[in-house]
Amino acid sequence: MTTTALNQLPIPQHFQADRVGEVWRVPYQERAAAAEAWAKQHHLQPAAKDKTRICLMLVDVQNTFCIPEFELFVGGKSGRGAIEDNIRLCEFIYRNLGVITEIASTMDTHTATQIFHPVFWVNDAGEHPNPMQMIQLDEVKAGIWKVNPAIAYSLAQGNYMALQQHALHYVQQLADAGKFPLTIWPYHSMLGGIGHALVSAVEEACFFHNIARHSQTRFEIKGGNPLTENYSVLRPEVLEGPDRRPIAQKNTRFIQRLLEFDVVIIAGQAKSHCVAWTIADLLTEIQSQEPALTEKVYLLEDCTSPVVVPGIVDFSQEADQAFQRFAAAGMHLVQSVDAIASWPGISL
Repeated sequence: MTTTALNQLPIPQHFQADRVGEVWRVPYQERAAAAEAWAKQHHLQPAAKDKTRICLMLVDVQNTFCIPEFELFVGGKSGRGAIEDNIRLCEFIYRNLGVITEIASTMDTHTATQIFHPVFWVNDAGEHPNPMQMIQLDEVKAGIWKVNPAIAYSLAQGNYMALQQHALHYVQQLADAGKFPLTIWPYHSMLGGIGHALVSAVEEACFFHNIARHSQTRFEIKGGNPLTENYSVLRPEVLEGPDRRPIAQKNTRFIQRLLEFDVVIIAGQAKSHCVAWTIADLLTEIQSQEPALTEKVYLLEDCTSPVVVPGIVDFSQEADQAFQRFAAAGMHLVQSVDAIASWPGISL
């Protein structure tokens, strides 16, 4: 089968693979003109005319996770995981520009005082936990780690006891649900900061697609609630406080939008955390509605890497086990180098 028959396009000359691991300004006006010319040259139709509607969901492809100098660079096993993933991801977007209907990017979005950041917790010596440290249920019960009293004014109108009660309830909920213990992360994806932004090369590819296909890039914000983690864009880790009142809710609107597409392709960072959690929540929703819909989900396995911090943590095994579980449920594990039209179950 020829490249034309597979609906693949060449890579535009402006794409530079050796700059994917860097931060730079996208020249929007220049790229917009090039995208319009590209669409005309390759006879690309507006996305609204697509017979097979394909959504590419990018999970947290942000500087904070994807650039080596930033806070939570996902190096994976190779040490360059997110960079290598994003080179393949950009090339995938450009080659399949004519058949991807919409790109939806999730944006991990945080402020300093949140339950998974160091300043939220203190011990009797007034020390904060270290980044990558896990807060265990027994430690909170024993008072080894407590909510920092100084943050009660900002988060609970001065009601420290309510905040402490929530913290104990929170780690209990994680344990009861069989989830990872509460991980203290470095300050990352800070709203208003450079780390929050999309990787420049990926932003450029999304913008190019937006103009060439007349398809607005969708952005889904997650993670701003100070009282819960939000690995998945579809729902936070804990929905209720100790009084059973809701503190957050699942993203029903986005779930339904995803399921309206004929094909949903998922890539991003990190495979072991935000990607796996998002897919798991999507699978739960599908199984509660119509299990056969799992067959419309395709996971770009070569465009995602697990969290690996040499000598500290390695979530590679957990990530691989999660993806095998998704495949067993009916989702497809695919490679970005293969044309979408060649994937099982797709007719363009």
